[in-house]
Amino acid sequence: MTNPLLEKFNTPFNTPPFSKIKNEHFKPAFEAAIDKAKQEIDIITDNSEAPTFENTIAALDFSGQLLDSVSHIFFNLNSAETNDEIQKIAKEVSPMLAEFGNDVGLNEQLFARIKSVHENKATFQLTAEEDMLLDKTYKSFVRNGANLNEEDKKILREIDKKLSETSLNFGENLLAEINNYELHITDEKDLSGLPEGVVEAAKMTAEQKNKDGWVFTLAMPSYFPFMTYADNRALREKLAKASGSKAFNNNGHDNRNNVLTIAQLREQRANLLGYKTHADFVLEEQMATSSKNVMDFLNNLLDKARPVALDEYKQLCNFSKENGGPELLESWDGAYYSEKLKQKLFEIDDEQLKPYFQLENVIKGAFIVAEKLYGLQFTEVFDIDKYHVDVKTYKVTDKNNELVAIFYGDYFPREGKRNGAWMTTFNSQCIKNGENIRPQVINVCNFTKPTKTKPSLLTFNEVTTLFHEFGHALHGMLANTTYPGLSGTSVYRDFVELPSQLLENWCYEQEALELFAFHYETGEVIPMELVEKIKASSNFMEATAIVRQLNFGLLDMAWHTTPADTIKDVEQFEKEATLPTRIYPTIDGICFSASFAHIFQGGYSAGYYSYKWAEVLDADAFEYFLEKGIFNPEAGEKFKEYILSKGGSEHPMDLYEKFRGRKPDNDALLRRAGLLKKALV
Repeated sequence: MTNPLLEKFNTPFNTPPFSKIKNEHFKPAFEAAIDKAKQEIDIITDNSEAPTFENTIAALDFSGQLLDSVSHIFFNLNSAETNDEIQKIAKEVSPMLAEFGNDVGLNEQLFARIKSVHENKATFQLTAEEDMLLDKTYKSFVRNGANLNEEDKKILREIDKKLSETSLNFGENLLAEINNYELHITDEKDLSGLPEGVVEAAKMTAEQKNKDGWVFTLAMPSYFPFMTYADNRALREKLAKASGSKAFNNNGHDNRNNVLTIAQLREQRANLLGYKTHADFVLEEQMATSSKNVMDFLNNLLDKARPVALDEYKQLCNFSKENGGPELLESWDGAYYSEKLKQKLFEIDDEQLKPYFQLENVIKGAFIVAEKLYGLQFTEVFDIDKYHVDVKTYKVTDKNNELVAIFYGDYFPREGKRNGAWMTTFNSQCIKNGENIRPQVINVCNFTKPTKTKPSLLTFNEVTTLFHEFGHALHGMLANTTYPGLSGTSVYRDFVELPSQLLENWCYEQEALELFAFHYETGEVIPMELVEKIKASSNFMEATAIVRQLNFGLLDMAWHTTPADTIKDVEQFEKEATLPTRIYPTIDGICFSASFAHIFQGGYSAGYYSYKWAEVLDADAFEYFLEKGIFNPEAGEKFKEYILSKGGSEHPMDLYEKFRGRKPDNDALLRRAGLLKKALV
């Protein structure tokens, strides 16, 4: 049987031939790709010549590219277009990949060569990028068991295999819980308060499920508008509790044991490698460097934000009481009354804004911003194979019409796609045999779908999410390093969010909004009055939003700094860990940990703090753009040169200082959030 995953892609720009790829191709492709990668490692270890940077470090970094290709294609499908068969394959191949990773990381001959190069690096006259790759490679092997004895290496293999399997189970349970829940409404009066477009979308969902009435789900484009606008408080409570108890329902998809197992295995792994906690292991190779620094950072922000957030909560409760609502607001009231108060204070809401944010125009706007800042051109192309009909594909070129990247946009929710938004790649940029291989980058999102009468109209939050993920995409697209292991987003976790969070700032600027915010029916550019209201309301309930993020960050750190054998009850542990961030009353039966995919399925364990950490950098960086002009070509070129193109080729703080001319000003975030002034009152 011919296998398209193992053959040269005879496609435009060497893109994956999705129409030829069948599920039965994946496991044989993984097996063959692993064998090929092993042979490439054998060539390195069997080399009779003395270890050098080129024959050991560079050769290792360029090995396994076929395996990377198969993995990127498969695991994006498992996140964006999965089914029972793909999930079954994932369970079969994940242990194989974990075992192969251990085979490489625990290979004594390979590590001996790496260690030799590292010890003799002064003799090799390495460039800064080569020195960084050598250092990263050596530390990676040491930090992942190369110095362990044989017995401990066996234990490490078992831990990694079990971690891989348990993380997959966590994700499958969560997706099943999201897909299995629906709020079915048959009485039209229960739709009171909901915008016309939201109601129409719920009608479409019901029709797709062969039901009368309207169906709301836990997918964010359905869930969030209901929580924001539905007048029926009992139904808001019902939906909120369903969301808060995902994978926490004492059924076949309960994640409590998975959460405890993952925490225990991570701690065992860290201890085996000589670290007290998983957080200590992770943070050693991040900008923050230690658990103490992270906790000090989070608690310092919390000290400033929580008093203001409590005032915001009181303000919301008073507003509710004055308008005939409950005196004590619960979590399912927050979005609803915040929206009402926002409308009163600023005379603005998402329903006013959505007509100006048609998805296609917002995408085009992101492209125009990239053109003005970095000289990029995006041209939609129709001859590239796609894994789903909804996916859009673009050829990205520079000012000289040279290929920069291929970009895929996958924007709508569906049953086989997990919640959230993310950026990934089908292949990364690198320079091989003198050729600068350009990347294939994907943004996957879950935005409001078109209805029978309206195009996809985004909430303002969805607009900023699109720009956020596009910022990640630009980091991948504009990569310009020699080695794939340092390319694009291959940077410290607490630095990777800088390009994404920085780009969100353009969504609040008139000069940018006027490029893409056009009324979908009239073509009218967004009125200056609305732009001013967007700016004026940008810090509305900001302290509450910050405390919510700190809640997640502190919960993450608690899971990865607390001795795992002391955690017996997942719900109780979460309540105690998040007590300092409590604003709304506690609700029994709600447990976010069971669905905290960022840390138990994704790559953010002991790293969720990075969103706020990078926000300090992005607030400081955007002040530079405001000083120079938000479309200043010099500022754009500097950010491209020192941040976007360099990937992980230099230490992130060194790169930031080259861009900014100084270290970041930590008060920039507080200034932008309005907390510096508020905290002093």
